[in-house]
Amino acid sequence: MKIAVVLGTRPEAIKMAPIVLKLKDHSSLTPLLCATGQHREMLQPVLELFELEPTVNFDVMKPNQSLNSLMAVLLQHLDAFFTEHEPDLVLVQGDTMTALCGALAAFYKHIPVGHVEAGLRTGDLYSPWPEEAHRVLIGRVCQLHFAPTTTSEQHLLRESTPPDSIFVTGNTVIDALLQVSEKVDNEAITIEGFPDEIMKGDQPLVLITGHRRESFGGGLASICRAIKRLARQFPNVYFVYPVHLNPNVRGPVNEFLNDPNDPCDNIILMEPLSYLPFVTMLKRSTLLLTDSGGIQEEAPGLGKPVLVTREKTERTEAVDAGTVILVGTDEEKIVAETSRLLTDQDAYDQMAQAINPYGDGQSAGRIIQICQEFLQKNRQA
Repeated sequence: MKIAVVLGTRPEAIKMAPIVLKLKDHSSLTPLLCATGQHREMLQPVLELFELEPTVNFDVMKPNQSLNSLMAVLLQHLDAFFTEHEPDLVLVQGDTMTALCGALAAFYKHIPVGHVEAGLRTGDLYSPWPEEAHRVLIGRVCQLHFAPTTTSEQHLLRESTPPDSIFVTGNTVIDALLQVSEKVDNEAITIEGFPDEIMKGDQPLVLITGHRRESFGGGLASICRAIKRLARQFPNVYFVYPVHLNPNVRGPVNEFLNDPNDPCDNIILMEPLSYLPFVTMLKRSTLLLTDSGGIQEEAPGLGKPVLVTREKTERTEAVDAGTVILVGTDEEKIVAETSRLLTDQDAYDQMAQAINPYGDGQSAGRIIQICQEFLQKNRQA
């Protein structure tokens, strides 16, 4: 029985890698790994880290490509791939354009779809944009919904999703994180372009990421102003920012944080990190300032508080658990909450020691078992 795993971005590859690895070891299931190349430069290092070789790689991303044109080319390629390989089941993850097109292309060919990380919702189609709309649409064409938490399960039930199609599995990102964290502990990992004395030191380090479309423009400028103020306020704290490749991110980051006329020695801008160095940096960090969805799940697993630079999050479990605080793009709030965590040990410990609600590292095995039972039932029908 053939299961096609469709992925195209770095987060998809990280979260699907444990599933593909489990499939490769399964006697009755054959994985077909379809890489769309939606994030070409950032995808390949993850595939290499987990030693995954795609069955096909579309390499679809082009400069300044609109969402509509990306969807058109993805559907065309995926249709051809499904026609050639005839999978029995298609697995997609999350809320990317790759995931949406994988689900639609399979639906149009009457191939069952399983959605990994199903049921995340903010209730606002424009926040995050376009991801919220993507995951809602994916949910309407799936037969298997792998919800990471009971909160996600409840979202699906409120949308009249059949209860027997929903499975609470935990999040596969914890599976991947634990695998790579063990590798970091057992190997001497160096990060190109990052001073070794800082990595081995004990000075506080704030790790920053940002790439969401809804923050482009004024929001990202506000975040950067806050970082600059914090760097001045805390000269003994390092603020490390691996800068996303998108020019809408690089422009304001360089304008505000790399101004040769107003240098700040404790701000370190870097190229994007592949997953192994990123986990290394995550383990070294004191706290996170991010708009990433995956980091809201990963960082608490390592006891790192997270300040989320978004107005809304679909990962409300982390907010409820106390591992995450929403600060939005408000400069004053970012400065205030970061300062509090850097100066108030009790506030820091309360977040760092909270229980991560996203799983135990066994999610991939649960998903594979459910897929096998579903396919066997279909064959007997």
